[in-house]
Amino acid sequence: MEILHQLSELFLQAAPTVVLVLLFYFFLSWAFFKPVQKAMAERSGLIEGARAEAAAAESEAKAELDTYSEALRKARGQIYAEQEAARQAVLAERGKLIQAVRNRAQDEVTAAKAKIAQDLNSARAELEQQTPALAGEIARAILQNPPAPGGAAR
Repeated sequence: MEILHQLSELFLQAAPTVVLVLLFYFFLSWAFFKPVQKAMAERSGLIEGARAEAAAAESEAKAELDTYSEALRKARGQIYAEQEAARQAVLAERGKLIQAVRNRAQDEVTAAKAKIAQDLNSARAELEQQTPALAGEIARAILQNPPAPGGAAR
């Protein structure tokens, strides 16, 4: 029994301390922990909101980048097509010029061949006309100066 008596006295002596600790706990909870938890919750909400905004901005930027890349690819393709068309036009024009030069050169060659053939024919005709006269001159020259027997001809 004495132990119970001592325990009850100990409890009565500790009761004011327990009450003070409970009051201190409620005061700290009301004055410190709840405002800190509220501030932490607000901060966490703001952080999550900022993260969501950042993710939305990132996805929007990615979509814009994809759109820009697609437009750039199309523009490059169009430029390459225009360059190819211009190159084909230049090649066609060059081919026409080369063909025109070939035709002109062929015409000049044909005209030169015709001129040469004409000159050859006129030279032959002239030789045929002069052949009897030349033959007569050669015969007269030989007959006027006969070669010496056993001697070399001049």
